[in-house]
Amino acid sequence: MKLGRLVRVAVAMGLCVGTGAAAAGSAHAASSHALIQGSGSSWSANAMNQWIADVQANGLQVVFTASGSAQGRKDFGYRTSDFAVTEIGYRGTDPLTGDADTAQGRDYAYLPIVSGGTSFPYQVRVRGQLVRNLRLSGRTLALIFTNQVTDWSDPAITADNNGRALPSLPIIPVVHSEGSGSSAHFTDYLDKQYPDIWRPFAGHAGLTEYYPRKGNAIAQSGSDGVMNFIASSAANGAIGYDEYSYALGKNYPVAKVGNAAGYFTLPSQFNVAVALTQAIINEDKSSPDYLLQDLTQVYKYSDPRTYPLSSYSYFVVPTAADDQKMTTAKRQTMADFLYYSICDGQKEMGPIGYSPLPINLVQAGFEQIGKLHDADGNVDLTSRDVSTCHNPTFVAGQPDRNYLAEVAPQPPACDASGAGPCADAAAGRGDALTAAIAAGQSSTNPTGGGGAARATAAGTGANGVGSTGTSALNEVALPTAADGTVAPTTGVGSRTGSADRPAGIVPVLAGATTHLFGALSILLLLAVVLTPTVLPRLLRRRREEA
Repeated sequence: MKLGRLVRVAVAMGLCVGTGAAAAGSAHAASSHALIQGSGSSWSANAMNQWIADVQANGLQVVFTASGSAQGRKDFGYRTSDFAVTEIGYRGTDPLTGDADTAQGRDYAYLPIVSGGTSFPYQVRVRGQLVRNLRLSGRTLALIFTNQVTDWSDPAITADNNGRALPSLPIIPVVHSEGSGSSAHFTDYLDKQYPDIWRPFAGHAGLTEYYPRKGNAIAQSGSDGVMNFIASSAANGAIGYDEYSYALGKNYPVAKVGNAAGYFTLPSQFNVAVALTQAIINEDKSSPDYLLQDLTQVYKYSDPRTYPLSSYSYFVVPTAADDQKMTTAKRQTMADFLYYSICDGQKEMGPIGYSPLPINLVQAGFEQIGKLHDADGNVDLTSRDVSTCHNPTFVAGQPDRNYLAEVAPQPPACDASGAGPCADAAAGRGDALTAAIAAGQSSTNPTGGGGAARATAAGTGANGVGSTGTSALNEVALPTAADGTVAPTTGVGSRTGSADRPAGIVPVLAGATTHLFGALSILLLLAVVLTPTVLPRLLRRRREEA
């Protein structure tokens, strides 16, 4: 019995490997697709890398270099890349550097690919323990990043936290050294909301991708560089700005930011979706800026759930029929990659720190993908439209509705200005809701849209990402004691959940999955190697014994 079972398993494993290899070989050998390469936004890089990994199994080869939005647009204009990813459009000239910013005559279109919140990860430790529930108003952030608030005990920070004071500790602002979409988003917010603070510091009006490094500020290249510095052992007192996904990936806290309604909120997929209902999108199809965003109303939206620094990111699509960089196979890869990204790929965005696109932008995105077919009639766009698109924001037949914005939970009372701050273990509103959407439960989401495979069960909290049930090693909350002293609310090794804590289970699951597939890969490889030699011997022995 054992021998027969071994033979059957070996044969099955060999057949599986052979079939998989043949399928992969035929997919990669298919003439309908070719490798495409792009560069640009590190703000969007975690989303891009997720999608690239997903489509690889279908034979699509996409390479993306997170060099910063400004460099991505330059690479596209110089025709050294097939596409770019950016948070802002071509500007003609950057007001700070004077650098030219054009597509050098190359025809293009903008296609929204993902939304998210520019967050403020920080490291503030008290007696060696990491504070997790910091709140900062927009004005205080402006003062910090223009070197006017330089210590964590400053009265402005104490006021944001309802009189709860941090001990004296120098603030280390961490900014991007490259031409960054994160810098563009943040400085646009500063220029629109706090021009009296921003413009004297910058020396000009308007946004810039090149954040001025002054005073004690530390400049780091790329989102990974910024986040890695903040999380380093030498960075107690540091605060930077980056897309929420990077802090989430390191299980690091981000500041709750004050909004126009007087609440302090996190950049959850829900709060971002609410905020971006106020984005003004250029709907002039004849404009070179078609689909680009104006976020002025987002910054001052008075819904209590809104996260004020919410925005979109864009894929720059080459549209000319005579574009020398493009072939039919490249355009087909681009069309298929973009279809996946703005449809099924959006299910994975909430759990990794972004927010899915609403249906109006997905519909407009299909029009932009259509320009690949307009440039080359051999590009196949069959069954690539909204009717086949499984996106968690959709409500079937009702394109004006944004499901995530509708079901976004209200902030708890302790997040209001003059109250709280919420304790680190504050109960999670929306726990089951986030988990249900991530898991694709049609009873919760009327669209029936699925969720990321890595989503956890009901272990999510008020921040819209995993919160409850995660470890609280070396973490403290700002105090609730009347004397304003800082005291830890969770001890080392505590298992208390946190409304401010990103999902600790996601990387654990990811690591477990990696080990599982690694083990399976070894077993399959052994099956391929051993089956041709061992199996005949086993069969011969069976015949001799018979």
